[in-house]
Amino acid sequence: MADTLLSIRDLRLEGRAERGWVPILKGVDLDLKRGEVLGLIGESGAGKSTLGLAAMGYVRDGTRFAGGSVTFDGRDLLKLSPRERRRLRGNRIAYVAQSAAASFNPAHRLIDQYSEGPVIHGVMSKAQAEADARELYAKMRLPDPDRIGFRYPHQVSGGQLQRAMTAMAMASRPDLIVFDEPTTALDVTTQIEVLGAIRDIVAEFDTAAIYITHDLAVVAQMADRIKVIRHGEEVEEAPTREMLAAPREDYTRSLWAVREFRADPAPAPAPDEKPVLSVSHVTASYRTGPAVLQDVTFDIHPGRTLAVVGESGSGKSTAARVITGLLPPDGGEIRLGGEVLPPRLADRSREQLRRVQMIYQMADTALNPRQTLREIVGRPARFYRGLRGRDLDRDIRQLLEDVELDPDEFIDRYPGELSGGQKQRVGILRALAARPDVIICDEVTSALDQIVADGILRLLKRLQVEHGLSYMFITHDIATVRAIADHVVVMQNGHVVEQGPKAEMFAPPHAAYTDLLLSSVPEMDPDWLTRRRGEMRA
Repeated sequence: MADTLLSIRDLRLEGRAERGWVPILKGVDLDLKRGEVLGLIGESGAGKSTLGLAAMGYVRDGTRFAGGSVTFDGRDLLKLSPRERRRLRGNRIAYVAQSAAASFNPAHRLIDQYSEGPVIHGVMSKAQAEADARELYAKMRLPDPDRIGFRYPHQVSGGQLQRAMTAMAMASRPDLIVFDEPTTALDVTTQIEVLGAIRDIVAEFDTAAIYITHDLAVVAQMADRIKVIRHGEEVEEAPTREMLAAPREDYTRSLWAVREFRADPAPAPAPDEKPVLSVSHVTASYRTGPAVLQDVTFDIHPGRTLAVVGESGSGKSTAARVITGLLPPDGGEIRLGGEVLPPRLADRSREQLRRVQMIYQMADTALNPRQTLREIVGRPARFYRGLRGRDLDRDIRQLLEDVELDPDEFIDRYPGELSGGQKQRVGILRALAARPDVIICDEVTSALDQIVADGILRLLKRLQVEHGLSYMFITHDIATVRAIADHVVVMQNGHVVEQGPKAEMFAPPHAAYTDLLLSSVPEMDPDWLTRRRGEMRA
């Protein structure tokens, strides 16, 4: 059809393995019109990101096109030269990656990286690109849009970095944008603005988009049509409203049913029970800047889960940095088992370090790609517990079994040979290898599809019961809080807005900001985003 921008036919991709080339995509078809948004969903390893990259005529190292065609605006990308394809990417075709932290050059300012594409492709001058960046930063609801571009990637939060990358992809006003999980790092209130901005710009410039996500409520707001894939094959495709109302296939219905896990809350601590970790009146700042934590106080009790929720930049991860000693506080104190912890990491004893461990949000960047799982897991077991030889090997194998990874199959694998869910399990067992009292979980399920995230939450709860662990669970996902928390702390602008047992926090009346968070959770209703944006503007 004349208005079809992208047409994929019988697309087959293969990946290199020990036994030769194995299929990844197995004859997928796809059509996309100008101004249309196609939602692409499926569990981890289904081939969603591979298909999204293939729509740009691109394959990762170790994979190859094995057949089919990718026709963009009448030209088969697979028949173009590498140079011709590069002229299209960043100009007429753009990509928004899932992991912004791994996608930006840490040595260059955000605005310079924004300007690079449109300047190279002759779309704008450097001055025009910088002015355009400020305008799009404002649309993406980035703080201080006139100056934030002059920061380096490490000087902004993960959610802010994700929004900056979304703006960067739009710099040349492409005809096609591939969004690969662009809002996984965003809190619910910011997500509304970003999703709205994406939808507005797609409509304004008649841009076609492939929106890859594991969040079914998000895809309901963004997509005109939804395609479900599994094991590299199409399961079904239909207009969004039709798909949500009556999915035909059992697998699609199973995706609709996940995230029903609800752990029973632990009993409230006895009045005389001492917390395992206390944060008391903590204030903290970065160098000479303003305070990013102000008089923050909360307790974590033995064997229980404290969930900390709030917008990007509210201070959630900063509180974790203070607890772990990575950011010495300006005031207040941290107590572990009643003992005051030295503010600086370097001043803490090995035993103090062992007792508080952390699982990071992005397992892709948290695991050393040059080390096998034997080395990654063995290091904390050796450093903190002094294990060697057979005792160390036995402990590593037991830990792998604890997180449901077969030791014989996985112990000598590298992170690059694992799925996203498997990498996060390795992050969990690396923390577990120290036998800590407290584990800080920083957005550990935000980058995972709903089926894998459900499995990770169940795993964390089982490990908590088996090992008597206490968790500080940093998240912007209210569904995760409902699933796993015993006590909830709500933060905004570095302050604790309110806190209490989960049952009380989810029952009205709420503080105004807590009510805003709860009302900003997307629903499986295609009209929800339009309605919610209208309410926020009223």
